[in-house]
Amino acid sequence: MEVTPTHAPAEGHPEVSETLSPELFQKIKTIQIRTQRTVNDVFAGEYESAFKGRGMEFEQVREYHPGDDVRHIEWNVTARMSAPHVKEHREERELTVMLVVDVSSSGAFGSVEKLKNEVAAEIAALLAYTAIKSNDRVGLIIFSDRIEHFIPPKKGRSHVWRVIRDILTFRPTLRTTDLVVALEYLNKVSRRRTVTFVISDFLDTDFVDQFRVTARRHDVTAIAVGDRREESLPRIGLIELEDAETGESILIDTYDRNVTGGFEVLAGDERARLTQMFRAAGAGEVRIRADDHSYVDALVRYFHAREKRR
Repeated sequence: MEVTPTHAPAEGHPEVSETLSPELFQKIKTIQIRTQRTVNDVFAGEYESAFKGRGMEFEQVREYHPGDDVRHIEWNVTARMSAPHVKEHREERELTVMLVVDVSSSGAFGSVEKLKNEVAAEIAALLAYTAIKSNDRVGLIIFSDRIEHFIPPKKGRSHVWRVIRDILTFRPTLRTTDLVVALEYLNKVSRRRTVTFVISDFLDTDFVDQFRVTARRHDVTAIAVGDRREESLPRIGLIELEDAETGESILIDTYDRNVTGGFEVLAGDERARLTQMFRAAGAGEVRIRADDHSYVDALVRYFHAREKRR
């Protein structure tokens, strides 16, 4: 894959620190160890079955043999050589995987033990290790409402360590989400088709058209990371809800069934809208909840379903 950073991430954004606190170092190490074990025990073969071998690379032109598919005849060479020749292809085994990870403020939410952005980092680590184990290259785009950080695709375990570290240590300059910016940047730096995982809570608007354009150019899977408290509210009386990205707040009475019921309907409608949009764009979708420990199972089910469709 050719990578040309046609425009750089925003100037003045805080750099990822090379010096890690003992707590953060241990956190990254824990994710690394857990991820390696999961890849070896669960993901071995699942990823390759779902993604590998989809493309065909041109290898050579050779003389036609009886039984060859006539659709593969190379007519220009055939005319020059005065004998039929065919194009030969081989399966493209090496892929480029791009992780497009949302670090906007809405990810700093979780109703149990993990925040959404922590779960996003674990998922990114799992996918990165899986790709590296399959001899694929992995790149990273971190975004909020601008491109915060970009790592060109590479191979190697040390590269995965950097991916995990950068996701966990990065502090965005702004709070809001702009998926259009992220998808446009992906299309500019990735000239050839990639396997792309967009990891976000997708709390954004007006990105449908750009998502469709990107899904035509790349093999896109949307990994939507949410939390149960974004789908339903507990009955605990008056609570104040604050939008993590805009700072706007509202006081609601959770004993009022009209309020809680309306909240659940709106949340369900939004999930259905996103699912329909992903399907119409030809992209895959995996829904993950930060309060649910079974995101590995959700990814495996997605890989199986994808393999069956192939």
